[in-house]
Amino acid sequence: MFDSLRCRALVHLKTPKFYPLLPLSFSLKLKFSTSTSESESESHSFVVSYLINNVGFPPETALKASKQLRFKTSEKPDSVLTFFRDRGFSHSNICHIVRKEPWLLSWDPHKTILPKFVFFLSKGASASDIARLLTANPRILQRSLQKHIIPLYEMVNRFLQSDKNTITCIIRNSISFSYTLTIQNVKLLIDYGVCDLSIARLLITRPSLFGSNNLLKTVEEVKGLGFDPSKSTFAVALLAMKTVSKARWDEKVDILKKWGWSDEIVLQAFRKQPNLMLVSGDKINLVMSFWVNQLGWDALDLARGPDIFGYSFEKRMVPRASVLQFLLRKGLRSKSASLLIPFTMPEKSFLSKFVHCFKEDASYLLKLYEEKLNLEYSREKTGMPFSKYFFCLD
Repeated sequence: MFDSLRCRALVHLKTPKFYPLLPLSFSLKLKFSTSTSESESESHSFVVSYLINNVGFPPETALKASKQLRFKTSEKPDSVLTFFRDRGFSHSNICHIVRKEPWLLSWDPHKTILPKFVFFLSKGASASDIARLLTANPRILQRSLQKHIIPLYEMVNRFLQSDKNTITCIIRNSISFSYTLTIQNVKLLIDYGVCDLSIARLLITRPSLFGSNNLLKTVEEVKGLGFDPSKSTFAVALLAMKTVSKARWDEKVDILKKWGWSDEIVLQAFRKQPNLMLVSGDKINLVMSFWVNQLGWDALDLARGPDIFGYSFEKRMVPRASVLQFLLRKGLRSKSASLLIPFTMPEKSFLSKFVHCFKEDASYLLKLYEEKLNLEYSREKTGMPFSKYFFCLD
């Protein structure tokens, strides 16, 4: 009994003076907790200082990012920065990457980052290619090489059919879409009969489309409009309906209706050439105004050949229109002949059928044609506005 009381007395004597009445177990726990808290605070402060001094983080950003990081010395983060520097990354590239993904500073670069470098290098990517890819989208380093990067690479490669094209696609688009959704949506298009070539074009031009979680709805809408999934126009229509907002779509329809098209004519033109809805409203207005007001032709002609909206206004429409108007005025071309055909031909065919074949006027026609092309060259150099094209074509 006495020994027990003595022991308890000794315990109280050794208890820190700030907690004289607390049991030994609680006192030690609180002391350890205080010590741990101080240690974490020091670590937190070190991380903040490191981010500010070594990576150029603003103080507020460093404070926020430090909550994701735990390191007490500079050994590990220094190894990450050295890893990137040794592989040709500029200081600005490294800072940009780390600011986007500060968690990288807590990783062992040789275990987690190097294997991904080795994979891309094995597929023909250069060090500068990888630098561009990771600067644009450093989050790819967080993805599993075996479960994400390699399967996604192999899927893209199936459609593009070369390492070079696949690397180019990945670099340009930085694989920003979800792997799971991409696999599902590619399978969806295959099941609907969309050809590999169309899928390849979509992967190159708009890979984010494959990250959509409601692609099925749009696919069904496009098919409901009468587009054949096996034709290239299906993919273009899908792209148009998926990427053009309702407000923009309605704006373009209203512009076309202003020039005398009906809703049905707009739909028919879209079925013929779905690129029509990917052309800007300004371009549609420009072509219509030139065709109707400057050339004096019927706006409905363009509904029968909506491909024209996708051609260069300056390099194709204006030079060829000047030649065509001369031929019509001189009676060298029938007014009943199609006005659309001359604009849809390759340049070599156009010059053969509408310039060189008229021996007496060939030199003048060629001069007229080249003058308009040279005018476009001058416009590009001087920044001359489109309105300067609305001059007499004689």
